[in-house]
Order: sequence, then structure tokens, then C-alpha cells
Amino acid sequence: MLGGIKGPSMTEYTVTFVGTGEEITVSEKETILSRCIEEGIAQEYSCRVGMCLACSAEIIEGSVTQPAARGLTDRERENYALTCMARPQSDLKLDRGKYPPSIEGEAGPEDGDPTPADD
Repeated sequence: MLGGIKGPSMTEYTVTFVGTGEEITVSEKETILSRCIEEGIAQEYSCRVGMCLACSAEIIEGSVTQPAARGLTDRERENYALTCMARPQSDLKLDRGKYPPSIEGEAGPEDGDPTPADD
């Protein structure tokens, strides 16, 4: 479902945060985080340059563009949004505070066998 049109060339989309039910309207030209701040919605963030992953959210439904989200792998960009960089490309459902496996510890050591620390 497409969002409404605002002005001659700016499309707006509805972003819904699952769990809280909060909803905001975000244009394709602005980041989700900037709109959250303007609307007074609590959204974690730190660096605002796509590196720290504090503003990460799992994409439940919809799509974003986030070419500057350097903290995510190409594969993670399909399922996670860094709200400081992400601009909606459709209506969205996001689950805030969900982090990609690379920082959740779900991605095991590269050799597959953890080595105990020398204490």
C-alpha cells in the first residue's frame, strides 16, 4: 500500500512500531530517526552516522533505503534498519531495539570453537 502524496514530488509513508503501536508519517526524503525526534517518540541513537547500531530496528514489513548504513552487512540490510540512515520506500512495521546477529552474539566465532580467555 502506498502512502499519500505531499507536494509535487514527496511521498510519505506510515511507519508503525510494533510493541508500542506508535505511528509516524515519514517522507521518502527524511530519516526515520529525524521524524521520531520531531514527533517526540523515544528512539535510541548515538552516532547518527550509521555505525554504532544503537538505533537498529528489525524490519517486520516494508522496505527502506539506507545506502550509508555502514554498520550493517548487505545481508543484514534486508532485515534491519538503522533509523538514523533509513528512509522509507513503503509503509513500514519496525520492531525497535532488535539488533542484527552480528552484534547479538548469534554469529559464533569464525573457527566455530570458542577459545577460553587466559586469566
